[in-house]
Amino acid sequence: MTATTATATTALVIQNFPRGGPGRWAPWLAAAGVTPVLVRAYDGEPVPRRLDHAALLVLGGGYLPDEDDRAPWLAPTRALARQALDEGTPYFGICLGGQLLAQVAGGEVRGEHGRPEFGSTPLRLRPDSAGDPLFSGLPPRPTAIQNHVDAITRLPEGARWLAESEGCPYQAFRVGERAWGVQFHPEAEAAGILRWNEERLRRYGYEREALHRDALADQPGAAEAWGAVAGRFAGGVRRAG
Repeated sequence: MTATTATATTALVIQNFPRGGPGRWAPWLAAAGVTPVLVRAYDGEPVPRRLDHAALLVLGGGYLPDEDDRAPWLAPTRALARQALDEGTPYFGICLGGQLLAQVAGGEVRGEHGRPEFGSTPLRLRPDSAGDPLFSGLPPRPTAIQNHVDAITRLPEGARWLAESEGCPYQAFRVGERAWGVQFHPEAEAAGILRWNEERLRRYGYEREALHRDALADQPGAAEAWGAVAGRFAGGVRRAG
C-alpha cells in the first residue's frame, strides 16, 4: 500500500511506528470496498497538508499525541484530524490515534498514567454503544489486544463513551457522528505479541508467552467483533463519500 491518487473509496492511513502497521484492518477494509493508502510517517514519508481521501485512520505508536520533538509528523497529523472533524470525514484512531483524536477534540491525555495494559483484555460496552453505528450489537464483553502505558484522562465534551476496561476507563469513544477513537488494538493479531520487547513486559509484571497464549485463545471472538467494526466503518466511508 503506497500513496496513490485519491478516490472516493480510499482511506489515508498514518503509520507512526515500524511495527505499527494496519494489520488485519487493511484486508478487512479492502474487502468492504475501501482501499487503504499508507503513509509511513515514522520513516519520513510526508503527511499530506490536506485530507483528500474519503477517510482518515491514525495508528498506534510510542508517543503522546503532541510529542512533536520526537515525532514531528504528529503536528500535520493533528491538522488532518482537525480537518476530518470540521468536515465530517470519517476518522478512526487506534491507541495513539485515539488519544490524538481525544486531544484535538478538546479532551486530555497523560503519559504513563493509570494501570498499564498488555495483551488480550476484556472490555465492557457502555450504554452509549447500543446506538452507535460501529459498536451496536457487539458482544457486551469483547476482548482486544492492549499495549499502552499512556491514557486518555478526559473525553472531549459531548463525546459518546462506548467502552471501558477494568484498568482504563476510556477504551472507545465517538466524537460527533463519524470520528471514533479506541485505546486498544483491533488490528492486532496474537502472533504479533511474540515480537514485543520481553524486558519491557517484565518491567511491568507481564510474561510474553503467557500473553501470547491468552490472546491466541481469544482471537476468534476478537476477530469476529473487530472485523465487524472495520466493515461497518468502511460501509460508512462509502456512504459518506
